[in-house]
Amino acid sequence: MFAVPFEQIAPIVERSPQATRQLASRARRRVRGAPVPDTDLTAQWQVVEAFIAAAREGDFDALVAILDPDVVLRADGGLTGLSQHVQGAEAVASQALLWSRVDLTMRRVLINGAAGMVTFLHGQPFSIGAVTVRNGKIVEIDFLTDPERIAQLDLTQLDGR
Repeated sequence: MFAVPFEQIAPIVERSPQATRQLASRARRRVRGAPVPDTDLTAQWQVVEAFIAAAREGDFDALVAILDPDVVLRADGGLTGLSQHVQGAEAVASQALLWSRVDLTMRRVLINGAAGMVTFLHGQPFSIGAVTVRNGKIVEIDFLTDPERIAQLDLTQLDGR
């Protein structure tokens, strides 16, 4: 903002420089008037549940089918260095297949009034994913994977079952 380097903004917003760049990018898109996501929560849940099932089963074709060709996945790992940016249906589906090889349990959750998911690793919260569904396809997935920030969330009603 106002030509201040992300490395200087990051400590102020308590994020990594990379995560700060992602926040700025996301904000710029929203200000530019990005298309509005689907508002039908039931339809959103169907898409998210199809994604979770395909990821759980390791079904690459089903994952690609539920993802928009230009889907964007962002993961904010905070200071852990696990931040990443993946774009394209095949790349995001490949990432989801990696998750199927780890002992992750995915559950649907409501995030800011929209469908999302929480993952658990060995019964402990591992990540939170906000999903944007547009025209029946996932167009964006924003994961929070920073263990310090996840530990600050009240997830008492999400016990991994």
